[in-house]
Amino acid sequence: MPTILLTGFEPFGGEAVNPSWEAVRRLDGWECRGHRVAARLMPCVFGASLDALDRAVAETDPVALLAVGQAQSRAELSLERVAVNLDDARIPDTAGNRPVDAPVVAGGPAAYFASLPVKAIAAALRDAGIPAGLSHSAGSFVCNHLFYGACHLRAVRRPALRVGFLHIPLAPEQAVRHPGVPSMAIEQVVAGLRIAVETILTTAEDRHEPAGTLE
Repeated sequence: MPTILLTGFEPFGGEAVNPSWEAVRRLDGWECRGHRVAARLMPCVFGASLDALDRAVAETDPVALLAVGQAQSRAELSLERVAVNLDDARIPDTAGNRPVDAPVVAGGPAAYFASLPVKAIAAALRDAGIPAGLSHSAGSFVCNHLFYGACHLRAVRRPALRVGFLHIPLAPEQAVRHPGVPSMAIEQVVAGLRIAVETILTTAEDRHEPAGTLE
């Protein structure tokens, strides 16, 4: 059965939980339209996350990959459109690495566009009553690092693999320690991921969505 790969991150930045992993792991083994979801945990570490992603892709041989990560400032499910070739960490990753102005892939393109139907996913989420939108910056921490690495993997080795990244808000249990920060229940994120997977399987790349790279 063909596979859809969902990835989430381990906790970082002093948090005890990462809602990205808590959400995607609940869909491990779920079947949708003749495809099975495989969920894999990624380390929040520059370099090591790409190694883990490479192993997960080799193991599951997915037709599509949706990576998920938390972002404290997001108030909705944010479909990322662009991954940039830049590691510039405000805080250390969980291994203590803090690259500054470094490329994700030396000599790689300046940026890649997502190859999932991000506009259609966002619209389907909103139609289902789940706050969602498009984002034009995945930042420059490990989330963007993994997103760019996944896009580069597609470009150089797996052209049939469709790739995207979703940023989600903090879980309520995290937000209570950050007054004024938005949150979303993990159950609603899981519902959103189900919609995203179904939309991926029923929609081609957005008609007006750019393809390929930015040089």
